[in-house]
Amino acid sequence: MPASGDRYAPRRPFPAYAYLPGRDPHPTRHPDGHSHGVEEIEVVAPNPGLYAECEDYLYGIDLYNHDYHWEAHEVWEALWHASGDSVQREHLQALIQAAAAGVQHRLGRDKGRSRLARRASERLRTVEREAGRVYMGVQVSRLATELGRFAFGGDRPPRIYLL
Repeated sequence: MPASGDRYAPRRPFPAYAYLPGRDPHPTRHPDGHSHGVEEIEVVAPNPGLYAECEDYLYGIDLYNHDYHWEAHEVWEALWHASGDSVQREHLQALIQAAAAGVQHRLGRDKGRSRLARRASERLRTVEREAGRVYMGVQVSRLATELGRFAFGGDRPPRIYLL
């Protein structure tokens, strides 16, 4: 658990709502969106060994753990685009898919949840083979197992804990 209680990037506030397609105003495109008009900042991919210094990565985990799945997906996708490291890109893609599975779950779409959670789990197994059991603070084998279980049901996506 992070030192600040349940947040890894406590200085970054959460958005006004957790976006769900079809329910809420689109965060950036709709004038009432929680991030409408907010200028996108350029992100830099973290050094995998110094992940704890990357506030965007940590903020993505906070968003995900607090059910802001669409927003976590957006943060991690920006990092994915910035990264040139194949293992890091696989790790971030797994997190993106885990977040997308969370969106599908909240929408009541079991097929989408299952497909995305399985893919995320498979990607994490690839990260484990390439980089070991812990990568960028995440126990990838544990998260892969939990996402595999979530693919077949559960009341919420597994949380991500950093070591």
